[in-house]
Amino acid sequence: QVQPVESGGGLVQAGGSLRLSCAASHDRLSIVAMGWFRQAPGKEREFVAAISRSGDPTFYADSVKGRFTISTDNAKNTVYLQMNRLKSEDTAAYHCAVRTAPLTLGTLLKYEHYYNFWGQGTQVTVSS
Repeated sequence: QVQPVESGGGLVQAGGSLRLSCAASHDRLSIVAMGWFRQAPGKEREFVAAISRSGDPTFYADSVKGRFTISTDNAKNTVYLQMNRLKSEDTAAYHCAVRTAPLTLGTLLKYEHYYNFWGQGTQVTVSS
């Protein structure tokens, strides 16, 4: 099994930056993709960004393109989300998602049903 644990959330002023981390501990399983989803109060959970273990491909929601960057450190089984120029609309609980083998390439990484394991989330609050 895999247990993702997120960190790095907090309170930030609009225009500021945060870096989220997700460490995915595992036992005899191969992680092939990781992603970030977010959910604001009263709203549905939405896709933010995703990345394959190899680093290619990557995907971003249109709302965060140019502001957020997803990356991985395979040696640490960790995925990062660098969040710049934050807006009040980015306020949400951010959840890390992990997919284990087998790998499927393509846009499936954008969808919740693709992932096997989910973290508890880390809260990001952007004040305006």
